[in-house]
Amino acid sequence: MRYRLLVVDDEESQREMLAGFLAKQGYQVRTAEAGKIALNLCLENYFEVALIDLRMPEMDGLELLKKLRALNPEIQVVVLTAHGSIETAVEAMRAGAFHYVNKPVDLEELLLTLKSATERHHLLVENRELRAVLADSVQDSELVAESPAMKEVLSTVARVASTPSTVLILGESGTGKEMVARALHKASGRDGDKFIAVNVAALPETLLESELFGYEKGAFTGAVKKRLGRFELADGGTLFLDEIGDLPLSMQVKLLRALEQKRIERLGGEQSIKLDVRLVSATHVDLEERIAAGAFREDLYYRLNVITVTIPPLRERKEDILPLVKHFLAKQEKRLGKKIEGLTPAARDLFFYYSWPGNVRELENVIERASVLCRREAIDVDDLPRLVRDERQTSGKDAEPPPSSTLRDLEAQHIRQVLEQTGRNFKQAAQILGIHRNTLRLKIKEYGLENL
Repeated sequence: MRYRLLVVDDEESQREMLAGFLAKQGYQVRTAEAGKIALNLCLENYFEVALIDLRMPEMDGLELLKKLRALNPEIQVVVLTAHGSIETAVEAMRAGAFHYVNKPVDLEELLLTLKSATERHHLLVENRELRAVLADSVQDSELVAESPAMKEVLSTVARVASTPSTVLILGESGTGKEMVARALHKASGRDGDKFIAVNVAALPETLLESELFGYEKGAFTGAVKKRLGRFELADGGTLFLDEIGDLPLSMQVKLLRALEQKRIERLGGEQSIKLDVRLVSATHVDLEERIAAGAFREDLYYRLNVITVTIPPLRERKEDILPLVKHFLAKQEKRLGKKIEGLTPAARDLFFYYSWPGNVRELENVIERASVLCRREAIDVDDLPRLVRDERQTSGKDAEPPPSSTLRDLEAQHIRQVLEQTGRNFKQAAQILGIHRNTLRLKIKEYGLENL
């Protein structure tokens, strides 16, 4: 890709030298001798990167930087500064500059900086596009991704959605594997066709083949008419096989054949039926251990495992707890016609301390139970199941946070405690925390502490 680069410098010799050099390196270069001209060029053209001098008459580089980023938030600005003006360069970076290069310009250093800037721009654009895809994919679903771990999961989903590759989703029970599979289907372009989900573990081995591949009339006693299997029903769409680790060995052979040939045969039939099905599977068991134990075919594992998506347990993504609570409370309000504001501070502490072995499914069940029992404006400790209350009580009220707590968990917990201590007085809380009020507001939004 030939990146479009804007060079802004009031010194003609410097401007033309940089433009000529960078054009030879493959950049599409435009130049401007003043800030106003640069802004006009940016109104008419799209630039990935701008290289601007900080010291210019009329409009200096710092003012131009802010206006350029207002026009195009993804533009990466590299500033040129004279030796000894580090403070100005740092101020520019605080205002959103990608980096700075000292004059006289070291051309090799400049090329390395511009390479990093273009990579940064590409990443920002890709993330914006992924967010747009994911916004459509997870709309009306219960996927919540505030934590970096879940954002990475959804980023992977968006990247692979449009491909025909098989996807294996790993994660503990209750983490939301089917939700991720549905988001994958919706983002794949196959959402006009069916999403067929099958829980392999819930079907007896004797019924699995007929359920997956269908059967012809007379194939066995009771087969009074032809029946289409889940593969045929999912033709053009997505077939989701949950708990694939429990698939019997006899069926593993037939599934592998169907995947390799993209064809199936109904039970009792002779005709080979060609299908276009995107297969997504999921399991909570360690398939490599099952392979070692002789309970799962290695060749099928590699066929299923083209793309792997691993969903972390809730205890490892505690940033998602409060947003999930908010989401589930909204569901219960609609179901029960009962408005509950959130959690009391004591209940909230228990939610962060509890390890959630049942993950998101358990959290939803706890919220449903608490919503029914709650007689106050917010859910309190006595509305929660004994299991949730006891885990903290067994260690004492002032027990240390669990070893799995991340630095983000501890920061969120500390900010929450200071806010409670100050009665949500932002000025006082910011002074105690030693940060600016604007930074505190960003942290509150980041950790979902606005209303809970």
